[in-house]
Amino acid sequence: MSTVSILGTGNMGSAIAGLVEKAGHAVQLLGSQDAGTPVTGDVVVLAVPYPAVEHVLAQRADQLAGKVVVDITNPLDFETFDSLTVPADSSATAEIAAALPSSRVVKAFNTNFAATLASGVAGDQLTTVLLAGDDADAKAQVADVVTGAGLRAVDAGSLRRARELEAVGFLQITLAAAGKTAWTGGFALQA
Repeated sequence: MSTVSILGTGNMGSAIAGLVEKAGHAVQLLGSQDAGTPVTGDVVVLAVPYPAVEHVLAQRADQLAGKVVVDITNPLDFETFDSLTVPADSSATAEIAAALPSSRVVKAFNTNFAATLASGVAGDQLTTVLLAGDDADAKAQVADVVTGAGLRAVDAGSLRRARELEAVGFLQITLAAAGKTAWTGGFALQA
């Protein structure tokens, strides 16, 4: 059993904590009030809004060295909901990886809503968590948590695919914000 630290106690952080526990791993759930508490997990999930990432990394970069860091963010403009805020040839995950050169960064969970993670289904399909990253072992550790909780993990490719995952997440969020799909639904991947 390993420990997964989750930075962020909102809907997504709580849903991912439930998956981690269901998969038989220990959870360390840390909110903004726990800034002085050290990160103990081998895997650390950044379950904060993208605008908060810079602050979290400034506080905890040293603690994240050598760990698998999971970026769940979607770097969208939260004021207008009309664009991603990272350059077209980059991603939030690439920026995080550049800021944490001693960590193994994986993109995951950003194309899922908390409700589909908690229920395990998107419509009538098993919830699928898409993963992107350059370290196969790091992706396997994240996939182990996902599949251990009874969900499906699909390797979407290298860290370069994080940009496409962020575009899918952005589309899903904007559709839900416009009332065109439910926050309890989401995209499903049919094999």
